[in-house]
Amino acid sequence: MFAVVRTGGKQYRVAAGDKIAVEKLAGEAGDTISLGDVLMAGDADGVKDAAKVAVSAEIIAQAKSEKVVVFKKRRRHNYRRKAGHRQQMTLLRIMAVGDSKAPKKAAPEKASAKTEEAPKKEAKAPAPKKAAAPKKEAAPKKAAAKKAPAKKADDKPAAKKAAPKKEAAPKKAAAKKPAAKKTAAKKKAD
Repeated sequence: MFAVVRTGGKQYRVAAGDKIAVEKLAGEAGDTISLGDVLMAGDADGVKDAAKVAVSAEIIAQAKSEKVVVFKKRRRHNYRRKAGHRQQMTLLRIMAVGDSKAPKKAAPEKASAKTEEAPKKEAKAPAPKKAAAPKKEAAPKKAAAKKAPAKKADDKPAAKKAAPKKEAAPKKAAAKKPAAKKTAAKKKAD
């Protein structure tokens, strides 16, 4: 059975046992992941409903792809820049292509591992509860502690504070100039 999956913005046709290199995915070597974005699935008989198909894969390694040389040049300007880039990628081995029931078998294994970790967490959880009770008693002390620094601040000489701003003296309004005197010639014209 084969499937077409999309990951990292690219599409891959995969079948059980295939090895593919995809854009970097979270996880370490040996981790099992599920490629959920199945676009198409089928086998020798024909195409099947992709919504019911799940693809599980194992991470073989986290690696870098081949180096790409980036060279920039501007003629007659003595401008040359050379840089390289190696894209991060993940090597995957396709474990199974089939019904969505297949990956669920792997999920209970992880769940059982989580349940094994859960009792450890529960064992750790009662210890903080015991510590929580004294914290309630310590709360009034914290209030007293908050008061104490305030007293210390009063005992110490105050740090330099910014001088209070002086109010600007009110500006005097400009005196109005008396109207210009009319010359005798203008007076006669009026």
